[in-house]
Amino acid sequence: MAKLLYNLGSWVYKRPKRVIVAWVVFLAILGVAVLNTGIKFSDNFSIPGSKSEKAGNMLKKATESQSKSSNKTTTIRLIFKVEKGKDLMTPSVKIAINKLKTKIQGKDKKVMYISDPYAMGTISKNKKIAYADITYNIKNEEVTEKDKNIVFNNIKITRDAGIQTELGGDVAFSGIEAVGPSDAVGLAIAFIVLLITFRLFMAALMPIATAAVGLASGVLCIFISSNSVDTLIFSLSLAAMIGLAVGIDYALFIISRYRENLAEGYDRQESLARAMATAGSSVLFAGVTVIIALSGLSLVGVPFLRTMGLDAAAVVLLAIISSLTAVPAFISIAKDRISIYKKNKIFNIIKSSKYKNKEDSKWGSIVSKHPAVIAIAVVIVTALFSYQALNLELGIPDKGSKPIESTERKGYDIMAEGFGKGVNGPLILVADASKVKGNYMITLQEIEKEIGKLPNIKSITPPIPVGNNKLAMINLVPKSGPNDKETKELVKAINEKSENIRKYKKVDLMETGATAVNIDTDVTLSKVMPKFILVIVGLAIILMVLVFRSILVPIKAVLGFLMTILSTLGFGVIVLQNGHLAGLFNVAAREPILCFLPILVTGILFGLAMDYEVFLVSRMRESYTQTGDARKSVILGIKNSGKVVTSAALIMTAVFLGFAFNVDANVKEMGITLAFGVLFDAFVIRMTFVPAVMILLGKKAWYMPKWLDRILPNIDIEGESIIKEEKAS
Repeated sequence: MAKLLYNLGSWVYKRPKRVIVAWVVFLAILGVAVLNTGIKFSDNFSIPGSKSEKAGNMLKKATESQSKSSNKTTTIRLIFKVEKGKDLMTPSVKIAINKLKTKIQGKDKKVMYISDPYAMGTISKNKKIAYADITYNIKNEEVTEKDKNIVFNNIKITRDAGIQTELGGDVAFSGIEAVGPSDAVGLAIAFIVLLITFRLFMAALMPIATAAVGLASGVLCIFISSNSVDTLIFSLSLAAMIGLAVGIDYALFIISRYRENLAEGYDRQESLARAMATAGSSVLFAGVTVIIALSGLSLVGVPFLRTMGLDAAAVVLLAIISSLTAVPAFISIAKDRISIYKKNKIFNIIKSSKYKNKEDSKWGSIVSKHPAVIAIAVVIVTALFSYQALNLELGIPDKGSKPIESTERKGYDIMAEGFGKGVNGPLILVADASKVKGNYMITLQEIEKEIGKLPNIKSITPPIPVGNNKLAMINLVPKSGPNDKETKELVKAINEKSENIRKYKKVDLMETGATAVNIDTDVTLSKVMPKFILVIVGLAIILMVLVFRSILVPIKAVLGFLMTILSTLGFGVIVLQNGHLAGLFNVAAREPILCFLPILVTGILFGLAMDYEVFLVSRMRESYTQTGDARKSVILGIKNSGKVVTSAALIMTAVFLGFAFNVDANVKEMGITLAFGVLFDAFVIRMTFVPAVMILLGKKAWYMPKWLDRILPNIDIEGESIIKEEKAS
């Protein structure tokens, strides 16, 4: 592999303009394709085969058979709140609400009808809050911006009358920011880190430019695929977050190694070729590990997670290709302008850290003197964070997770204030009485009374027949919110009751709705999480055994990852769930953590953790194969790669922190946890725990049974084949 990348580096060095033109043409082709196909994102969080989906499908089929148009409707909810000495019975308030309804229905022919809060009784007890539903004769995704603007522009009628008017229902009015202003701040911090690392503006700009090339092509590919695969817009945010971070880091590793080679006396072409053979090999191996981890999300059996993983994996793949082609092309064109010998007047006032032959590292020396104490200290810190992970509570995104200033979030809070928290997460019980003989409605009424005796129920409706096959639905509103523990306990209690109902009353009772979907998601992910971890860890161990020719190094790497993921989840509980530092990140205190965040973070952090493991330990092994001194190789590994690894970690943290201040709560959660995870893994695990353990193990760290070493293929990522050829010549 090293020889192949060595030749690639030489080839690109001689033909940089061809490579850049090829990327420009590729991006242009993707851009034209996007213009022709368009972009289509989904908001489908369902899990095929789950009880909640089965219940929902049964209800949908029954309503379709009952009414041809019932499956082609969607609603926008008008939510009203009156203050300042008035209530909903005040004549001026009534006039304003009726005027708004008339105006909307008159301007949009797609509106079938608008419910009347006065006739339907959808008014709170204190007569301060009410809602009216606009029903359209089209599907959710067919509601256009023009339709939404008719509603949004006309609610000025009630707002001007002193009535707070917000929007809810099936249609989204505030979207997710895939990339926002806060992300630009993260990118600016990354540039500053690069500037401090290289002390040259062009060298600092180069990783960002090449990362942008890979990211742009990846995002365009996601746009195209969104037309054929259900894709959440959150997938775009996640892919952008990871693609930008790894793209900058991979370019950093190659450019740093190129500059080191120049300092050792090689000419530009040879320096680049050797950088590709060594750092380029590490980039390729590390990137493949990230792709394996992200693609492993396909194993969980949840479509939206599979799409997220594959989208992010595709962006990482293009980031690797960009790093191995665009980076050397830019280096070739830059010539001496990014050389270690190039001086910048602004940075001349700062004492430069020159490349020295001194085989020492301050941090390496500290770790080597007290490895046992340091390893124990890291274990204690990890245990403190990991303990918090035991209190992890999961939830599914709803309008309560929207930005506080959005109309959906305001409407969500008003509804909870006027009608109780449960109104935002009603449960729909679907009862299949096809096996009941005689009058099935009497049996269903008995079931409704039996369910109604359960605790935490605010209201429950009598069974409503749907279709012609003895199917009925029962609407139930809990006292607690959709993500509250009490609501989940209610769903579990209904499930327990349904077993007896099925056995003795011959009725299949199933739940659907946001809370039921949340619990199904939680159960599904809990079942597949061990399988997911075993597969990605198993594949990574195999790859690392091949690369490092060691048994204990891969095991130690995986142990470090487990410490990272447990600490990261614990930190997530502290900040996102318990509300500590909530003001800093502008997050809602005491909210459950996104239900699929643990498995996403596990997959992403595993890949990124192995990145740093490869870049750090590969330099240790390179030194060990040359000197045979295990302790010295650890110190040299820290000296040679420590600065680059810490710079890369700071850059990745800055990118993730940019997303941590995104307006969307789900993107924010992912940014916060990944930023902490990268910091903890790079500084606490890879730069502290790993070298301490390596020193404690000594030569045993590199133990490999001879019989196994003989049968395994040799994957060269340290450039050993290049060194051997050089010595032979």
